[in-house]
Amino acid sequence: MKRRNFIQKTAITGSALSMGGSLAFANSSMQPATKPHSFNLKYAPHLGMFKELAGEDIIDQINFMADQGFTAFEDNGMMKREISMQTKMGETLAKRGMTMGVFVVDKGGNMANTLAAGKQEHLDIFLDGCRRAVEVAKRVNAKWMTVVPGGYQRNLPIGVQDGNVIEALKRGAEILEPHGLVMVLEPLSDSPDLYLQKSDQTYMICKGVDSPACKILYDIYHLQKTEGHLIHNMDLTWDEIAYIQVGDNPGRKEPTTGEINYKNVFKWIHEKGFDGVLGMEHGNSKSGKAGEQAVIDAYKEVDSFM
Repeated sequence: MKRRNFIQKTAITGSALSMGGSLAFANSSMQPATKPHSFNLKYAPHLGMFKELAGEDIIDQINFMADQGFTAFEDNGMMKREISMQTKMGETLAKRGMTMGVFVVDKGGNMANTLAAGKQEHLDIFLDGCRRAVEVAKRVNAKWMTVVPGGYQRNLPIGVQDGNVIEALKRGAEILEPHGLVMVLEPLSDSPDLYLQKSDQTYMICKGVDSPACKILYDIYHLQKTEGHLIHNMDLTWDEIAYIQVGDNPGRKEPTTGEINYKNVFKWIHEKGFDGVLGMEHGNSKSGKAGEQAVIDAYKEVDSFM
C-alpha cells in the first residue's frame, strides 16, 4: 500500500474510532437520565394521577408509570371497565412487570347494602360481587380486592353487627380462597355512620373470619384521622395486614404535604419485610405537569430511607 493511501486510511479509521468513542460516551452519559428510578417499595399510582404528562389514554398512563420506576398499579373502578379494556390492562401490566393492586368489589357503594344488618338481600349482592371479582382478577392478574362492609345498623347491638359481618365475610372468603384471592377490609374515616373505622376492630373481624382470603387494608390517611399512633397500631395488627394505602393528612395529597412523617413510616414498613403494594390513593397537591412531577419527586424523597 502506498504511504499516502495508508496515511489517509489511518486518518479516516482514527476519526471513526474517535467518533465512535464520543458517541459511546454520549450514549452512556444519557442512560442514567432515561433509566427508571428504583424504589424500595411497590408504590402503586392510579389512573389520572399523571394524565397531563402521559395523556388521557389508559395504556399510555400505565406505561408512563412504569417508565418512572413504579412497579405496581391500582384501579378502584376496574370492575366497571369493559372486559376488553381489563384484558388489555392486564397484558400491559404483565409486559411491564408491574403488580396489580386492589380494585373495589362491586357491592353498591361504601355505605350501601350493609353486611352488619344480616339481611339476605345484602348478602346476595355482596356474594355476587365476589363471584364477578374472581373473573376480573383473572384478567388483570390481581390478588387483592377492597371490601367495605357498609354502614352501621343502628337498631342492632354492636356484637350482633360484628357477628353478621363475620358470617357474611366467611361466605365471601369461601368464594375467593380457592383462587388464592384476598379481600382486604378497609376501615374508613369518611363518615361516623360507617361500620368499619378502626384497625383493632378490623383485626378482630379478620380473626373471626379466620381465612387467608380476608385481611386488612391499612389506609394510612384514614387511620391517621381516626386513631393516629400509626407505627404502633400497624405493629399490633401486622399479622393481618395484607395491603397498605397512602395519603397525607390533612388534605389527602402526596407525602410531604401534610403531618405524616412518611420517610419514617416507609422505613419501618420496609424493615418489616413488607413485599406487598402501597396504593397511592390520594390526589395531587398541585395541578398540571408540574404538580404531577411533584408527586413523583415526593415519592423519591420519602423512599430515600436506605
